[in-house]
Amino acid sequence: QVQLVESGGGLAQAGGSVRLSCAASGRTSSNYAMGWFRQAPGKEREFLAAISWTGSSTYYADSVKGRFTISRDNAKNTVYLQMKRLKPEDTAVYYCAADREFPTIVATAYNYWGQGTQVTVSS
Repeated sequence: QVQLVESGGGLAQAGGSVRLSCAASGRTSSNYAMGWFRQAPGKEREFLAAISWTGSSTYYADSVKGRFTISRDNAKNTVYLQMKRLKPEDTAVYYCAADREFPTIVATAYNYWGQGTQVTVSS
């Protein structure tokens, strides 16, 4: 069993930075591949970034490549999403997800999800 709790969301200005955290709990939580997704009102959930359980491999959506960075600290059982050069279009609810096998861009492949944290970027 894995439980995920996102934090760090809030209001930011365009061009600013926000760092999201995902605290994971569970007996083998550090052995899971992790991913970040977001969902804006009226839109489908979209993939942002993923990372292997060792942290050696990362994957990014083209829309955020170069601005967002995913990382993890297994000693802290925490996954991060550093977001820079924020745009109003980044406004959405951001979700952390965990998969027991490999990182993937497919949302339905992830077995565990957090409740999400709101990020609002003003212009």
